[in-house]
Amino acid sequence: MNTKPILLFAAAAGLALLAGCVTEPGPYQAADTTKFTLENTERFVLLDKPTQYSVTCTGLQERALADGRLEVVANVKNRENRRIQVQVDCVFKDDQGFATGDETPFQTLILGENSTEAVRFTAMNTAAKKYTIRVRQAR
Repeated sequence: MNTKPILLFAAAAGLALLAGCVTEPGPYQAADTTKFTLENTERFVLLDKPTQYSVTCTGLQERALADGRLEVVANVKNRENRRIQVQVDCVFKDDQGFATGDETPFQTLILGENSTEAVRFTAMNTAAKKYTIRVRQAR
């Protein structure tokens, strides 16, 4: 059996595959989606699917304390007919939306069925003007 035609065909097929992989060089525009920018644009963010189904925010209050620090209170509501456990934290940001390095540790919050709990966060310095409260499933 003559294997030369088979090798020639395999080589041609390989070149055809490689030719399809050519891309144009150059700079590319960033493909931005809201999936990865919510923490920059929203004040209350649910970080995973279980919390998106189970948790909502019924209200946010913010005020400046006498010493100029920002205090935020979030009303976190369990939308289910069962007790759930979530973790909540707050990232404080300056007036341009950049993190001030003032991020609270995640704290565990146990919510009874269909209940609402108020969670309070206080900035450590006066640079905080904005914030993002983040909620995730307890780990």
